[in-house]
Amino acid sequence: MTITDKGIYCAEANVYIDPWKPVDKALITHAHSDHARWGHKQYISQHSSVPIIRHRLKGANVRGVKFGEKININGVQFSFHPAGHIIGSAQIRVEHKGRVEVASGDYKLEADGISEEIEIVKCHHFITESTFGLPIFRWRPQSEVFSDINEWWKKNKEEGKISFITAYALGKAQRLIQNVDSKIGTIYTHGSIEIVNNLFRDQGINIPTTRHLTSEISQKQLIGNLVIAPSSALGSSWGKKIKPASIAITSGWMTMRGNRRRRGADRGFILSDHADWDGLNKVIDATGASEVTVTHGYTEAFARHLSERGFKAYTATTEYTGEQLIENETPVEA
Repeated sequence: MTITDKGIYCAEANVYIDPWKPVDKALITHAHSDHARWGHKQYISQHSSVPIIRHRLKGANVRGVKFGEKININGVQFSFHPAGHIIGSAQIRVEHKGRVEVASGDYKLEADGISEEIEIVKCHHFITESTFGLPIFRWRPQSEVFSDINEWWKKNKEEGKISFITAYALGKAQRLIQNVDSKIGTIYTHGSIEIVNNLFRDQGINIPTTRHLTSEISQKQLIGNLVIAPSSALGSSWGKKIKPASIAITSGWMTMRGNRRRRGADRGFILSDHADWDGLNKVIDATGASEVTVTHGYTEAFARHLSERGFKAYTATTEYTGEQLIENETPVEA
């Protein structure tokens, strides 16, 4: 595989992985908008991502495949393997004439209770992200983070406040819903999140009970309960109506405390759907790859670190964005 001006390209099969410019055939690691772009003639993704891609890219021609299912294109064998990033996220394994390469998309090691757990795929060449590819980024176990979130929610309830927490509409929101203590109160969701929840529920994926926050629900009803919304809702007229509220942000970027202050939040919880420094290194080591291409994040620093460890490490310019502090995945819709 090579990196072209359109995306990750396999010339033998004439297909692209997560291309950012229109192509005939695109293999998609997951449905986040920096990886699943508009304009391709055909999309191939893991089954759980299909309804999300069809919803976000109206009229898209999408074919779904199972994890581990082998696809032969012009003599090249492709298969999708769990990446642990979000529901349906995949690493794409490419095999041709005995050589194996893997495009990992985005990934994380820690099991989150709702996404398929990452599978280590042995290969010669591994294409990795490095969103949090610096030693300062080391995640606490999610059980500890969710314990902190639950205590924050309980305290707000005692003080007669609404707990307003931001999360990506696709991925982080479902992880929060799965792992917070719903016995504390009702979980209300922004419309963009509830749409994604229902697209998963329609597939038989068990997303815990939530309530869509519509204009018919009064602020009084929200007191003591939890509201989950994308970060883009914070400055909107929709978000400004939610008060009195304590505002929290969930992101790996909360490692840098100034980010919370700049967004005007009361709390910042360090919770990411991307691998931290240790996770990146563990996965790369476990693949057995001797060659590593670093596509987005702290690319130069992380590639230099890998080179010092004995890998043939390269950087590549792509249009992937990794985790952002302000979500631009979906328009703000109530």
